[in-house]
Amino acid sequence: MSPCHLVTASFYRQTMTSNSNIPFVALRYRDFRLLWFGQLISQAGSAMQIVAINWHVSVLTNYDPLALGLVGLSRVVPIIFFSLLGGAMADAYDRRKMMLVTQSAMTLIAVVLALLTDAGLKTIWPIYVLNAISASASAFDGPARQALVPSLVSREHLTNALSLNAAMGQAATVAGPMIAGLLIGGHSISIVYWINALSFLAVIGALLIMHPTVAATASRKIDLGSVREGLSFVRRSSIISSTMLLDFFATFFSSASQLLPIFAAKILNVGPQGFGLLEAAPAIGAVITSGVMSWISRVRRPGAWILWSVAAYGLATVLFGLSTSFALSLICLGLTGVADTISMILRQLIRQLVTPDHIRGRMTSVNMIFFMGGPQLGEVEAGAVAALIGAPLSVVTGGLGCLLAVAFIAWKVPTLRRYDEEDLKRAGEALALTAGK
Repeated sequence: MSPCHLVTASFYRQTMTSNSNIPFVALRYRDFRLLWFGQLISQAGSAMQIVAINWHVSVLTNYDPLALGLVGLSRVVPIIFFSLLGGAMADAYDRRKMMLVTQSAMTLIAVVLALLTDAGLKTIWPIYVLNAISASASAFDGPARQALVPSLVSREHLTNALSLNAAMGQAATVAGPMIAGLLIGGHSISIVYWINALSFLAVIGALLIMHPTVAATASRKIDLGSVREGLSFVRRSSIISSTMLLDFFATFFSSASQLLPIFAAKILNVGPQGFGLLEAAPAIGAVITSGVMSWISRVRRPGAWILWSVAAYGLATVLFGLSTSFALSLICLGLTGVADTISMILRQLIRQLVTPDHIRGRMTSVNMIFFMGGPQLGEVEAGAVAALIGAPLSVVTGGLGCLLAVAFIAWKVPTLRRYDEEDLKRAGEALALTAGK
């Protein structure tokens, strides 16, 4: 039995049996705690900026749904283009230093957005350009950040760390949009950009005082072969590739977030403050779900749970598109957060358990294309369809498309429906044996 085989099998046993029901055990690790709190502040600022950009474009274009959809396109193209390179670099270089560079770059972009807005920006193309540059930085930041986490906690507490990260990200997504809505309504758009620029300092400070983190692998070789190795690993694992495809198609069809300014202003008549609440509603449901799941030590048949949760996500999206009540709309969006979080945590658990450390950054970069590409391309699709048939019908048809995608994946990949703990263990051991081939 190879060392990689032994490590993966041991990792599975420890993760499922050791202190996995203690909700905050990963925060006992100093470096993880520093990064966790830094990201909480920074991601709240980033969530604020996303709301500000969407509202900014809406105001400048008189709520043109296609212009809103192009915001998503300006994000996804750089991510698709740069993610694989970012993953290869995350597996070859010091991930902490990579994050220092990317976080500093995103700070500068937020400052430029704020300065342009204060100067009375009247056109939208600078917003698209800066949004694309920020997305390019995130294509390098995401793989480095996610691949860094396993080196900050012991293996038996990695599942807890993932749950805490999910809760942190969703808490930031709750606070950010609500604060942004209040600031935009009571002050200006530019103040949101300034606050986001300051928020990056929390992560930069945490990274500077963390203990030095070594590179994930002994090799510093970055070439087409290393990129192909990551793609080949994902292709060989049907359980990883099927969950990535499910996530992509579900979010492509059910991306309603980019149309929320139209719902807030034209359908529900709740203004920027209500828009902030609509943006935050999915995250509120997600935070509650993340907290509940942090107490659960194991989930039987995680593949079936992923399918059912994505189906619930699509159904809640359909109901939101049909709703003309602000309260019902908030509930439906909250349910999308609940369903999406269940699916996300289980997908992350499966991927982390079956992926060896030396290829984790590249696996993450492939997943980033699916994870980010689905909703961002979906926003373009939603904007284009909304321009033709209206925002509500665009959301309803998107939710129905999500349900069809779930049915297709469940039919095409029957092993996902039956996937259980023993399957997860065997998959991890088999992939560990072949990872270096």
